[in-house]
Amino acid sequence: MRFGPIPLARSEGAVAAHAIRSNGYVLKKGARVTAADISELRARGVTEIVGAELGPDDVTEDEAAYRIAMALAGDAVRVEAPFTGRANIFAKKAGLLIVDRARIDALNEIDEAVTFATLNEHAVVAEGAMVATVKIIPFALPEALVARCEEAARGPLARVAPFALRRVAAVSTLLPGLDPKVVDKTIAVLERRLTIAGAKVFAERRVAHDEAALTRALNELAIEKPDLIVVFGASAITDRRDVVPAAIEAAGGAIERLGMPVDPGNLLLLGEIDGRPVLGAPGCARSPKENGFDWVLNRLLAKLPIGARDITAMGVGGLLMEIVSRPQPRADKPAEPAKPKVSAIILAAGRSTRMGGPNKLLETINGRPLVRLAVEAALAGGLKDVVVVTGHQRLAVQAALSGLNVRFVDNPRFAEGLSTSLKAGLAALPSKTDGALVLLGDMPRVGARLVARLAEAFDPASGAHLVAPTRGGRRGNPVLWGRRFFEALAQVEGDVGGRHLIEENLEALREVAADDDGSLIDVDTPEALAALREQG
Repeated sequence: MRFGPIPLARSEGAVAAHAIRSNGYVLKKGARVTAADISELRARGVTEIVGAELGPDDVTEDEAAYRIAMALAGDAVRVEAPFTGRANIFAKKAGLLIVDRARIDALNEIDEAVTFATLNEHAVVAEGAMVATVKIIPFALPEALVARCEEAARGPLARVAPFALRRVAAVSTLLPGLDPKVVDKTIAVLERRLTIAGAKVFAERRVAHDEAALTRALNELAIEKPDLIVVFGASAITDRRDVVPAAIEAAGGAIERLGMPVDPGNLLLLGEIDGRPVLGAPGCARSPKENGFDWVLNRLLAKLPIGARDITAMGVGGLLMEIVSRPQPRADKPAEPAKPKVSAIILAAGRSTRMGGPNKLLETINGRPLVRLAVEAALAGGLKDVVVVTGHQRLAVQAALSGLNVRFVDNPRFAEGLSTSLKAGLAALPSKTDGALVLLGDMPRVGARLVARLAEAFDPASGAHLVAPTRGGRRGNPVLWGRRFFEALAQVEGDVGGRHLIEENLEALREVAADDDGSLIDVDTPEALAALREQG
């Protein structure tokens, strides 16, 4: 590949390294120069461009990224179509990300032109979550380099271990003075932890905090053959002769490990009864905050081997900080927090490819364009700051919203997927915005009442950093995202939103029951549009 200035006359087929804008004509960065481009640029006095000329043995950046990603992708992941030299890899199922750290380092050391990045090893991922990405730096790579990287990547280097355990039993020991509400909350927190894995607490016992009572409970539960038993002691486990470990051994089990180099989570116990794992939960497991209990629980739910050596190796990185999606109880709080400031982001940049031609956002129901219905719902729902992200047919969309008090933000990257519009909208929000209600421009049945109810339910001070509507047990749109999630949303790539972030942060979610099916209805096809028009 040759890179540098290229005379315009011989630039056909080259890749433009920089965007060229001249008298209303635009040649985009990364575009292949065509004869038509040359004619238009010559007419405007352009004599050369800076670009890349590919040789016969060069592989384009998109093809190189895709080939390498396909070579390194393992079980339960999928590689999406490449764009701008990037191939993103997504989880096909919920589970834990498994990576080969040493071989990933080796791949990244082959050549600076090839980069591969993943989430942390053993990261919990929801179905559809992005887990890794291959990015090619230049516009093309030599075939020999691509083949070398493919060979180094085979193995694979990244896969998802799907969650497999489903039936969880829980035992809580009780001491005088322990409020039953504490135990109720503990079980509720455990159930929320299990949600992403598709697991449930199918059996629960509450017994006195003594060895005999706990042994009987463990023996009773063992008959029901749970996949996992979790024991919440009324008092922390401080010795292998304490109540919880003693009862596990009296029930015929064994203790694998007591204590872990993760804080919070130091006082965790790992054992087994009849070959089934038993977790003695540390006190911090009663809280939804991430702690060492999550690290061990999630590996067990994915049926990954975990023993004393695995727990011993958790020390580096084991000093956990509070994570973004959860309240910060040690932070000072005002006595009367101000009402959160909520903006609306209307996503109206898409190409409507499934409509087979027309821009669906400009189609009408009862004489009003779909995108106008979405904006009017946001305004009538009490949101004062409404940002409309445009892209495809930008001027026509703006005209359809004439007279409405909104701000427009253009997304020149709209063809790369919904995530680019989301980023553009977030970047346009005022610094004092506490939350953003993200509305899709093709959901005309979302009304002002639902918008107002979602905004009213948003309460970061009480831990409600996310708000979403539900109808008949299904979660719909729009979703209201607290500022704590803005950075994570800005990292999303491709034609996806942030739904996986909801599944990963259910403890921060407040659900609002919708009055009708509007939160579940979008318009993607001519048939869907016709059905809505018939309803009036």
